[in-house]
Amino acid sequence: MGYKVVVAGATGNVGREMLSILAERQFPADEVVALASRRSLGTEVSFGDKTLKTKDIDGFDFTGYDMALFAIGSDATKKYAPIAASQGCVVIDNSSLYRYDPQIPLIVPEVNADAIEGYRNKMIIANPNCSTAQMVVALKPLHDRARIRRVVVSTYQSVSGAGKEGMDELWSQTKGMYVPGQEVEPKKFQRQIAFNVIPQIDVFMEDGQTKEEWKMVAETKKILDPSVKVTATCVRVPVFVGHSESINIEFEDFLDEDEARDILREAPGVLVIDKREPGGYVTPIESAGEDATYVSRIRQDQTVENGLNLWCVSDNLRKGAALNAVQIAELLGNRILKKA
Repeated sequence: MGYKVVVAGATGNVGREMLSILAERQFPADEVVALASRRSLGTEVSFGDKTLKTKDIDGFDFTGYDMALFAIGSDATKKYAPIAASQGCVVIDNSSLYRYDPQIPLIVPEVNADAIEGYRNKMIIANPNCSTAQMVVALKPLHDRARIRRVVVSTYQSVSGAGKEGMDELWSQTKGMYVPGQEVEPKKFQRQIAFNVIPQIDVFMEDGQTKEEWKMVAETKKILDPSVKVTATCVRVPVFVGHSESINIEFEDFLDEDEARDILREAPGVLVIDKREPGGYVTPIESAGEDATYVSRIRQDQTVENGLNLWCVSDNLRKGAALNAVQIAELLGNRILKKA
């Protein structure tokens, strides 16, 4: 007997990816229901070789369903997640709404799988921010070996992290650059994104960091280790899919770059491609559609004691969102619900 699964927000980029990954990984589901807002009612979405028609999330009865993967944003999640949870359905939420609630586990299965036991507090599990998820997958095995003291990360985040509107704006602006009179003014982003980079993701906070940068700090501490110091600069770049990160790590103990490379090669969810030659690294375009977190450019940092630099790339719609949510569902099924 398999699970009864709900995907809420099934018509969006992440929701569609969730359905695709559930099918790819042959998740043991007897029933999968696609939910969306009323305006998308009846929209057809793909689930493997099947086509599902979306149902209206408003008024949907979650009773009898085992788990619901939410990709509907914080406002809608605030309304519907407590309803699903109260009806006995475990919510795996991709929004930022519950990530910082101490009673709700924030899970990256390769990093802190044991924390899933905390789902019983509120019947909700939080999925981390896309930029955090890939980084902690790479940091965890190194932290286990040499204890990370401080992380300095600069991100290069694709427009798909801002949803369909972000992708559409990059596409429209790129075309408009070549057609006189068809220039497209910024709407989704603060500045033109085509042929440009924007050092702002989310709103500014009082201390000068953006909320995206604050998320990376707070989530890394919750998932990996509260003692790790983190500082981030998050930048939007004209890439459709795939987030990249330049990560500088300071350890308590010395860690040789060759040993770090060997550790990462054996780490779950990580693929090392690190040749010291032109093109001997991964870029975001190669990560699109892939499950792995890729690590390249591993090298000693000679300017600090016990320092390493590395380059980290991942498909933000997969490991940064949909794949991680499905992996949480798998973990929940294997460890907790355990249906035959």
